[in-house]
Amino acid sequence: MRYMLLIYGDEQAFAGMGPEEMTETFKEYAKYSDWLTEKGWLRAGDPLADTDKATTIRKQGEDVLTIDGPFAETKEQLGGYYIVECANLDEAIEAAKRLPTVQAGGSVEVRPIVDM
Repeated sequence: MRYMLLIYGDEQAFAGMGPEEMTETFKEYAKYSDWLTEKGWLRAGDPLADTDKATTIRKQGEDVLTIDGPFAETKEQLGGYYIVECANLDEAIEAAKRLPTVQAGGSVEVRPIVDM
């Protein structure tokens, strides 16, 4: 079964990292991606641009609005994702627990992907 691991963290904290800390963070994600590959679970994964680059589309009455920025102000922002293919939810949770974001205090939402 495929699962999406939605990575949430504080993008302001990420933006405040120095070059050395940023390099170390990317190394941790590269190690994590290598681990997923070794397990045979990795299907896709990418970081997302900051929320100030986002556009939200919403219907309000009869109008469809285009709004710059995120839908809501929150402490944690969606910063990226991985798509993994695992035998079951327990394996997907194992994968989510190892994400560097979790170790740094962020959170990961594990959501099954519905095959259509």
